[in-house]
Amino acid sequence: MQLRLLVYGMLALAFFLVATAAFGQEGNSAKRVQQLPPSDVNILASYYSQDGNHSPVTGGIGTEELTDFTPTIIVNVPLDTVTNLNVNFGMDYYTSASTDRIDFNVSSASSSDTRTHINVGLSRRNSVRRTIKSITVGGSTEYDYQSLSLGLGWSQESRDGNRELSVGGQVYFDTWKLIYPIELRGQGSLVDTDKRQSYNFSATLSQVISKRLQGSISADLVYQTGLLSTPFHRVYFREQQTVQVEQLPDSRLKYPIGLRLNYYVSDLITMRLFYRFYADSWGLIGNTAEVEVPFKIGPFFSIYPFYRYHTQKAADYFAAFKEHSLSEEFYTSDYDLSNFNSQKLGLGVRYSPLFGIAKFGLPFTSNSTQLKSIDLRAGRYWRSDGLTSMIFSTDFGFTIPSE
Repeated sequence: MQLRLLVYGMLALAFFLVATAAFGQEGNSAKRVQQLPPSDVNILASYYSQDGNHSPVTGGIGTEELTDFTPTIIVNVPLDTVTNLNVNFGMDYYTSASTDRIDFNVSSASSSDTRTHINVGLSRRNSVRRTIKSITVGGSTEYDYQSLSLGLGWSQESRDGNRELSVGGQVYFDTWKLIYPIELRGQGSLVDTDKRQSYNFSATLSQVISKRLQGSISADLVYQTGLLSTPFHRVYFREQQTVQVEQLPDSRLKYPIGLRLNYYVSDLITMRLFYRFYADSWGLIGNTAEVEVPFKIGPFFSIYPFYRYHTQKAADYFAAFKEHSLSEEFYTSDYDLSNFNSQKLGLGVRYSPLFGIAKFGLPFTSNSTQLKSIDLRAGRYWRSDGLTSMIFSTDFGFTIPSE
């Protein structure tokens, strides 16, 4: 019942945002000399399911079974010829057998929850200087976690349009509700704070290398401070049977670097290659390589198989169930911080006719909304510690022409 109401609510909001965008464009049409580009609306949804046997909630052993349904709406509205409004609103409805073991009461309140998030951005383009400036504010909430964010961005395009430099910064202010394992409640505070701050800086340089090849290189610098452990993650030690909560340093520095190449093979085939190196101050080192090869089947239909391989070295503070020592200052049995290799294999299909798929009207406006494209995607993920998952996602793209 709750999931059904969530879906109905998301569809109602999508309809409202589409109608509002159309009404706003129609209302401004008499004031414009230059016609605005159309508004874009994307309605996305995904279903994710995983299973494994290394839950950090129960000390690195036990079920990791989880399902997650995620509807999302992204609306991009031109306010005038140089200013765009972007709204990204979504929900995650999940059920988790793992978090249900916080109090060992199967089907307890912690077995499912809904996370809601929204980001609102405003961007403005200076055509003379070939720059774009943007600002974004956002927030998210769920039963044990609230977050607020602020972001700024700037990009500069070269005179010939073949090169672009983009830089951005974001700051997140997060607050946790401190939920401990049931056997450790009533012992006072087991962590030093319920706050976390994250400061992200990113830079991307994109370049048209030739008629067939485009590339980009990106670098990020992320600094986090505050509560970086999860209060309901258990850790068991060699020397005793009793449990303690996960303890991790109160600061972390991350510095990933990524390289992306798109190669136009022919009118029917394109290759998209991606590589990312990750390292942080906790000793975690990762390497990720991904390839996606879209094939055109006719002028409007394409399929794109993809494959990703990832390998990582464990963080300094990870050890498996009952392999930690009481002499250690920091400790975790979260297998996301362990040594492992992972693979993801999947297939996507896209249908995008030149004149759209269908048109329909909206109330309170004479604009006609066009269903522009449909994307369907499925992927299977598995990693060397036994965790497996499946994800299915859809993307329905709409446009609302200006008048």
